[in-house]
Amino acid sequence: MLQGSIARISGPVVYALDMRGSKLYDVVRVGDEQLNGEIIRLDADEAVIQVYEDTSGLKVGETVVNTGSPLSVELGPGIISSIYDGIQRPLPILMEKSGDFISRGITVPGVDRDRKWEFTASVNKGDALESGDVVGSVYEYHIEHKIMVPPHVSGTVTKIESGEFTVEDTVCTLDNDTNITLMQKWPVRIGRPYAKKLDPTLPLLTGQRIFDCIFPVTKGGTAMIPGGFGTGKTVSEQTLAKWADAQIVVYIGCGERGNEMTDVLTEFPELVDPRTQQPLIERTIMIANTSNMPVAAREASIYTGITMAEYYRDMGYDVALMADSTSRWGEALREVSGRLEEMPGEEGYPAYLATRLAAFYERAGGVVCLGSDGRAGSITVVGAVSPPGGDFSEPITQNTLRIAGAFWALDTSLAYRRHFPAVNWINSYSLYIESVQDWFAENIARDWRELRDKTMFLLQKEVELQEIVQLVGPDALPESEKAILEVTRMVREDFLQQSAFDEVDSFCPLEKQYWMLKAILTFHDAITDALSKGASLQQLLDLPVKTDIARMKEQEDVATIKGLLDKIDTSVASLEVAQ
Repeated sequence: MLQGSIARISGPVVYALDMRGSKLYDVVRVGDEQLNGEIIRLDADEAVIQVYEDTSGLKVGETVVNTGSPLSVELGPGIISSIYDGIQRPLPILMEKSGDFISRGITVPGVDRDRKWEFTASVNKGDALESGDVVGSVYEYHIEHKIMVPPHVSGTVTKIESGEFTVEDTVCTLDNDTNITLMQKWPVRIGRPYAKKLDPTLPLLTGQRIFDCIFPVTKGGTAMIPGGFGTGKTVSEQTLAKWADAQIVVYIGCGERGNEMTDVLTEFPELVDPRTQQPLIERTIMIANTSNMPVAAREASIYTGITMAEYYRDMGYDVALMADSTSRWGEALREVSGRLEEMPGEEGYPAYLATRLAAFYERAGGVVCLGSDGRAGSITVVGAVSPPGGDFSEPITQNTLRIAGAFWALDTSLAYRRHFPAVNWINSYSLYIESVQDWFAENIARDWRELRDKTMFLLQKEVELQEIVQLVGPDALPESEKAILEVTRMVREDFLQQSAFDEVDSFCPLEKQYWMLKAILTFHDAITDALSKGASLQQLLDLPVKTDIARMKEQEDVATIKGLLDKIDTSVASLEVAQ
């Protein structure tokens, strides 16, 4: 092994001499305590090392040992329901070894070496295999964990057997003496290969009305949730993690407060997935690099999470990755860049900030996986952004804005009014409307796009009318425009507003979403028509059916909501007859 010595220490950045022969991104053990680090720059025999642990107490002259391998994650059975730190050390095992506070220099395997898994082979001796082919499977809870031929490996099976194995045992041998185990290793900074990238056409359904109906994201798409303190970024991401129709969820707590990760850990084992009726924790991987953990490891946590997501994508699964928050990752880049004395970009962030963000988000997408069966998988990335003071003009928000396909802007004023999700419907947008409209037309209703566009038109019209009201008062508006203000209030309060803590309203099926929106817009059309025939707006708004519309979110039976459409027409018609 290559050995050097510490020449200089600057916070999480260590300079080591006598490191000639090292490679960029090699993992090193720094100092007498063997701290975990990674080479991020090489200059002749000097290596610049980013240390993923607290460097207090390190001294010049201490030894630096190069392991010769890049920062990699272990991919195999046992990952699901685990909670790791930024460099894939299982936190429960770290606690057993060092107590409530993580001791420095501890190295723990990412996957349990002793546990045995029941492996069922799906190929036979003599079968020719290529990269990505499935040789068999084991079960992690209800998830079929497919054991695949690693990338860049192929050959003919000479030996394979079913039975109980640890992750290091050989389950399949190829004619070129390649041994396939239940576990693979993969460097986190390199995306796992695939056969072909697919166009995003299927929506990622979340059970949240404003995301599914108004600003959808596709499976394999990217979305960002920017917002100031207290606007609900973390609750939005946790809600998406709970209810998104992905088989696997990777939740990365990157630099956020530890109590938020604790909430996830205590809630998820108790929550039941409405689709599979299984505990949510049984399809979730959590990576916690909270605000009290080393700053440099925040960068590693993002790459660790996306690599695990790619692994399950390669099995043919839809994966949702939640990064909370990429702003803290950017702050880690700024910290290390400052220590490296690099020329700063805007607001002190490194000049390569946009490149790093793009390199992360581009690993999302739907793909045809490696392997002869042509299976497809996807990774949807949702990144929270925490702009200081809610200022969307800051660099991380602006650079992410250029990359993400859906922009869900959280609004402080909405949060103060207790309107959650506090997504501002005027500032937000989705670039996936065209991509998913055919799916909605075939699976939900042919007029979904028409209803969605009409809703957005009314909400934008409301903004114009509110400006007039502020200038001259509501009495100056004609009855038809007063009706628009009342209907948009119903859209906001009875449709867009949704409680993450209500047993019924926390998850809203897509069919129910459609009929709720249809009922509100049917009410709008009915009262507009009645007004044109001379009806009184106040009498129309006093109809009991309006209360029924407000209670739609409490209804579990979609047929009841469908019945409201006839009730609306009958109620308005009876009022016209009475007059």
